[in-house]
Formats: sequence, C-alpha cells, structure tokens
Amino acid sequence: MRAAFYERTGPAREVLTIGELPTPEPAAGEVRVQVAWSGVNPSDVKSRAGTRTKTLAFPRIVPHSDGSGVIDAVGEGVARSRIGERVWLWNAAWGRAFGTAAEYVVLPSAQAVRLPDGVDLEIGACLGIPALTAFHAIHMDGGVQGKTVLVAGGAGAVGHYAIQFARLNGARHIIATVSTAEKAALALAAGADEVINYRSEDLVAKCLALTDGAGVDRIVEVDLAVNIAANLHMLRAGGEIVVYGSSASEIPVPFVPAILKMARLHFFIVYNLAAVDRQNAESELIRLLASKRLAHNIAARMALDQIAEAHESVEQGRAVGNVLIDIAELTRGEIQ
Repeated sequence: MRAAFYERTGPAREVLTIGELPTPEPAAGEVRVQVAWSGVNPSDVKSRAGTRTKTLAFPRIVPHSDGSGVIDAVGEGVARSRIGERVWLWNAAWGRAFGTAAEYVVLPSAQAVRLPDGVDLEIGACLGIPALTAFHAIHMDGGVQGKTVLVAGGAGAVGHYAIQFARLNGARHIIATVSTAEKAALALAAGADEVINYRSEDLVAKCLALTDGAGVDRIVEVDLAVNIAANLHMLRAGGEIVVYGSSASEIPVPFVPAILKMARLHFFIVYNLAAVDRQNAESELIRLLASKRLAHNIAARMALDQIAEAHESVEQGRAVGNVLIDIAELTRGEIQ
C-alpha cells in the first residue's frame, strides 16, 4: 500500500516520505479500513516536527489520527457485517505507529464509528479531533445553556464547531475572537452573535462592553499561554476557562486576578476523554450529522503527494478550517 511516513522528526519536506508499506491485517477485535480521507491536525504537525519531543515512540510513524473510509476486513470477534461500513476514525495515531496517512489502517473496532448515510466521507475526517474537542469543551461541566461563551479562534477547525455546539446547547450569547474579516464572516455564519478582531480591536475592552462589564461565563481556549492574562480580565466572577491548547508547555498564572475572580481552569486532551464522555459525544455527533444540523469548514483538500505542503499549511496557520489528504483519489469510485 502507499503511505506517508517519517523515521525522524524535523521539517515536513525533509522527513516525510511517501512509499510502499505492507498492507496490514486486522488482529482480533480490529477492523481494517480502506482510507478515503486523512485529516491533518496541529497535534500531527507538532509530533512530526518534534515540538514536544524529538524521540520517536516508534521507529517508523505513519501520521494522522483522524480519517474516514470503508471497512474492508475484520479480525476475530468483530461481526463480518461491518465489512462495507462507511466509518470515521479517531485516535488512529495516538499511542500507535500507524495512522491514517495510508491506503489502509487497522485499529480497534470501537475507533471506527459508522458514518450516517448521506454524509460525505470527507466530513468524517473532520470529526475525530476538531469536532470531539469542540463538543467536549462546550458540554463538559453541565454545558453552556443560558451562559455567555467566548470562543477563541472562532474560525479555526475546533472553534467553528464550538460556536455551533454552543448555539445548539442553548448558549445565551456567543462571542468569537478572529484575526481577519474572512474569519469573522465564518464565525458569524457558524452562529456567533459577536466577533472581536484581536489584531485591530482592544479585546478586553470590547468583550467587557459586549457583556455590560460582567464578563463571560466560559472561555473555550486554544492558546492559554498567549491569552491567560486577557482571559482573566474578560471572565465573569466564578467563570471557567476550558483549555485544549497552548503554545507553551509552562504558563505563569496571574494569581491575584485569578483568585479574585474565583476562576476555574479546566484542562483536557481529546485523546484521553473518559469512555462515557466519548460515547456521549459520538452519539450526539451522529444524530446531528444525520439531521444535517452541522456546517463543516474544509479549508483544503490535497493529494497524498502534497502531504508536506498540507503539514506546512497547518503549521504556519495558513489554513482556515480543516485540511484533508485525499488518500483514495485513484480509487474514489470504489469507496464512495
């Protein structure tokens, strides 16, 4: 099978290789998926670049945790009726050597979730990290019904979904931060009530003005290292900052503003969601997908041969939305 892989960390164009690898066979409890689309996420890029560690967990890594495709083989203990099922995938490369940047991937049966009829396979490749992260950030700790929510990076892959989930969950007022007019339009179309351009406007002053000085109940935060000071000024007393990302591994916390606000910080990583939280998110996502209630923002579709460019697009922040690799471009008719 054709696959992209790397055997050392570093710049995308230097370490990513496309070549032939043996087609895997599913073990007991596993399914094999003929991959249609592979999703590129910031965590995939950081792992390849060696941002967190330059030591590879495996001698060779096929990247990408998200993807979609069709089950074409099953291992012992998995119902043969699953063969032919259109699925979306999660955690394919989390703690594993072989992700979705290949024509085939094997993984535990539970990590291949049936995609509702009529939903394009490319949408399935947007769900594992972006949609599940957004869903948990909005629904955790009782959700946001009746609350004012600030979504940082409202046009990003996670932020775009977070705005929609906040609206569907009954948020009273949704504010999104953006950096361009194009991103503002995306956030507003997703359901934001207001947008703040943090590059051209006073973020804190504008947020407080929009909330009559009270601040917001929940902040969904993509980069705590950059935004923690501003967040504490914009937070309502007793409010919460839900953190799923940061550009720095260690962050000083402004203690006095935090304690005076009685602020709550809640960190989570989508890869380690509790089973019950993941199951709830999957069920609700499937329901919303089947009823066509979610909008999806795919920024770019690229061929497997363009994987280095795809990584650079995510790494440099050029993509406004999800970046997908078309794995099955030559066999598209077989698996749609």
